[in-house]
Amino acid sequence: MKQLDKIQSRMADELAKMNEIIAESLHTPNVLMNRIVSGYLEKKGKQIRPMLVILSAQMFGKVNNEVLHAGAALEMLHNASLIHDDVVDETSLRRGLPTVNAVWGNHIAVLVGDFFVSNALAAGIKTGYTNIISSLSALGKELSLGEIDQICNVREHHFDEQSYFMMISKKTASLFVNCIKMGAEAAGASMEEFSEMVKYAELLGLCFQIKDDIFDYFPNPQIGKPTGNDLREGKVTLPLLYALNNADPEEASKMKEMIMAGDLDSDKIAILIEFAKSNGGIDYAFDVMRNMQLEADRIISRYPDSDAKETFRQIFEFIISRDK
Repeated sequence: MKQLDKIQSRMADELAKMNEIIAESLHTPNVLMNRIVSGYLEKKGKQIRPMLVILSAQMFGKVNNEVLHAGAALEMLHNASLIHDDVVDETSLRRGLPTVNAVWGNHIAVLVGDFFVSNALAAGIKTGYTNIISSLSALGKELSLGEIDQICNVREHHFDEQSYFMMISKKTASLFVNCIKMGAEAAGASMEEFSEMVKYAELLGLCFQIKDDIFDYFPNPQIGKPTGNDLREGKVTLPLLYALNNADPEEASKMKEMIMAGDLDSDKIAILIEFAKSNGGIDYAFDVMRNMQLEADRIISRYPDSDAKETFRQIFEFIISRDK
């Protein structure tokens, strides 16, 4: 059994109940919407975010109906963002299967994403916690701003780590932070009790995005070569940022000129990927994640030992060591 499978098995009952809430929430009298939604829900992702909601509740209380609705709300909002992202990025495959926009077109995909958002808010209301509803609203804004920040970084050619980390903090880590907050709040915990774990969640979310970005520099089993998808869209992520700022200035300048010129074909992408690798970009990105993991471990060490605490640590290790 794989590492993630073992983690999921510990909360299989809670995840099953949460997925039932999602399925029931998204069911409508509309045959087309039901067909699209049911097909989408069949290809569940890792569901790390709702697992964090459940773990947070276990760490600070117990998993109740409010916690399950909070997890369902976050998972639906997350999936709404993925559906909309696929439209914006013109993505045709996700998790190895055709995206909603690829099958049904952008018009329907946007409407389906909006439908997920509305049901996420409805599930949040069922928790009875105004803080959770506020968190969902704030999260929606953060996710949107993160995407806008990324577009600005591409258009304005920001090659500094600060801009990168600010962007991924909004785009990715904000979801992880709200998983901890909403799970703990739904379990009845106070901000004082879980405030340190919010920092832990941000570090976890940052590592999740950094590792996702690293995948762009290595072969995709389906195509047998580095994907280069980020670079094709003009997105400069941590491995390449490090190389651009630490390699020989003359060589780095040529790489920046290539990026700013745009229209990156496969040959140019291959050059940039090799430049990032040969100048320590990948090693640096892994060092950053491991240092974040050490900082996170110092945070969680302050809490009493529990199964939830140990599982948090295992999820952190999985995030860094995963191969997809």
